[in-house]
Amino acid sequence: MKTAEHYSLLHHNTFGIDQQCDVFVEWESEADAVAVARQLRDSHKPYLLLGGGSNLLLTDDFHGTVVTPARRFDLSVIMSYDDNVPSLRCWAGTTFDDVVDYAVRHGYYGLENLSLIPGECGASAVQNIGAYGAEVKDVISEVEAIEISTGRRVVFKGSDCGYSYRQSRFKHEWKDQYLITYVTYRLSRQFKPELDYGNIRSRLEQLGIDETKLTAAQLRDIIIDIRRQKLPDPEVTGNAGSFFMNPIVDAATFQQLKAAHPDLHYFEVNDAKGQPAYKIPAGWMIDQCGWKGRSLGRAGVYDKQALILVNRGGATGQEVVDLMHAIQHDVKETFGLDLKPEVNIL
Repeated sequence: MKTAEHYSLLHHNTFGIDQQCDVFVEWESEADAVAVARQLRDSHKPYLLLGGGSNLLLTDDFHGTVVTPARRFDLSVIMSYDDNVPSLRCWAGTTFDDVVDYAVRHGYYGLENLSLIPGECGASAVQNIGAYGAEVKDVISEVEAIEISTGRRVVFKGSDCGYSYRQSRFKHEWKDQYLITYVTYRLSRQFKPELDYGNIRSRLEQLGIDETKLTAAQLRDIIIDIRRQKLPDPEVTGNAGSFFMNPIVDAATFQQLKAAHPDLHYFEVNDAKGQPAYKIPAGWMIDQCGWKGRSLGRAGVYDKQALILVNRGGATGQEVVDLMHAIQHDVKETFGLDLKPEVNIL
């Protein structure tokens, strides 16, 4: 376990915001996590549970303790005896895309559409990350954790975690109650490509690839290429990926929107109760409001994807928040919908 005081979080958030914490703790094992839980209980000071910082916006110094799992590739394959289905048990600090890469190379399927999503495995279970028609909730079978209040090891079934679009119980009633240590993804030996989201099919046509002969490795490469063309590299331009969640509306609201905006972009989905609903792309609405490529101070909207807010150099967290508020105002005025940030603002 590593500990430091008055520690800069500059390299622990992909927005590239330079704020400090009073104490920084990196834990390397379940035993460390038990000890960290005890420290947090005894200190009675605020604490922040941090993954890779790819879904975080800092607006001030954190006057408390920041704890994070050590970053390392730590993965084991578990084969079920009854149906020979593979599961990957991954350390919370393992980079999620490294797991996707490993799975595809070894013929374990179900993660391909989640390629190149930034962050770590522990955070994937908190955020219910998703992209291109897939959500990680569909493959999470177990989440192992240390309960901070007791130091007790607990194991949650994926079905118990209350997953929905970008949501989980870890973000609500379980928030800040557990140190996630391992996440297990139950995958498949059979490749069933999901191609109906975004421009995956058009890219297949451009490349002359017959979808009936498509491999998981090819699909992963295509999605990586699409993401790299649309999304800025946080090593070059600070950002946290998709900043806003896509609003989901019921049929009546959709009909009103469609009547007012005949060129409305949307996807047909089911809501949390399984009822027909419509997802309206936040990036499209932001673009329609004229924000793509614009800046407010040193914060801006990425010129290739309006869903991404970026640090153009030296931006403060507050500047990003000010930009967020301006965009929310314009989208509300134009479409009558509230944009909610996907990024955690601290």
